Amino acid sequence: MIEFLKDFFRRRSLRKNTSTEPTGIKPLRDFKSAVVFVDVEDPSFDECKGAVMSFFRENNLRGDIFFFDFRKLNDGERLITSITNTVLKKDLNWFGCPSPEKVNRMLECNSDVFISLMDMTDYPLQYMAKCSKASFKIGRKQLTGNTFDMVISDPKDTPLTQVQIFDAIKTYLNKIQ
Repeated sequence: MIEFLKDFFRRRSLRKNTSTEPTGIKPLRDFKSAVVFVDVEDPSFDECKGAVMSFFRENNLRGDIFFFDFRKLNDGERLITSITNTVLKKDLNWFGCPSPEKVNRMLECNSDVFISLMDMTDYPLQYMAKCSKASFKIGRKQLTGNTFDMVISDPKDTPLTQVQIFDAIKTYLNKIQ
């Protein structure tokens, strides 16, 4: 019964808040800003963060990195990312929707491109991707309703790190004219 209610409220929330902006594949030169979602639990987290920041600088993009960190921190353990750009487990409501504060923070970025380096299709990511008004959305796994315009997935036998996926995305972005 609880799962039915969760699904009902999730679908209702998405129907109400999904962006109606048209999306499609666009060349890198058309971008002025970007938002990238990174999983803090990935072993290449720090390297990936550096690669993304470098990409922003190289392409003169105003960019923001958002983090999903659903770990349970032990006593004495500290958050390793900015609290304003990090979606924590406590930022999710009972059916998994990120808080309006986090969603509005992402929307304030007014990004032209949305990039998810996360190897998941969980509802919090799905909600953020569908609410984003970015005109080009890139992901690692396609979400229901074909949310992403471009999907760069792992090979069948070898899971890749976020930084490896980001390198592949950069390659494709540089080839799109």
